[in-house]
Amino acid sequence: MDTREAVIERILELCKARGITPNALSYIAGVPQSTIKSILNDETMNPGVVTIKKLCDGFGITLPEFFDTDLFRGLEQEIK
Repeated sequence: MDTREAVIERILELCKARGITPNALSYIAGVPQSTIKSILNDETMNPGVVTIKKLCDGFGITLPEFFDTDLFRGLEQEIK
């Protein structure tokens, strides 16, 4: 799994845990639906920390809470 896949999984995990759809998250977080769709469809190479922060605000969590999961702890370094 790479970082982009981990971000996708984490967003879907948080949506499921809160019983919301990605479209609902878009409204709550103030992020365009097209942006969330691009992230979830792995069309965005780098969603950016500002976008992730807005999603975290929508989920009611902090950036550290978003990344503090086994999904991210298990990632290998991508710089070779």
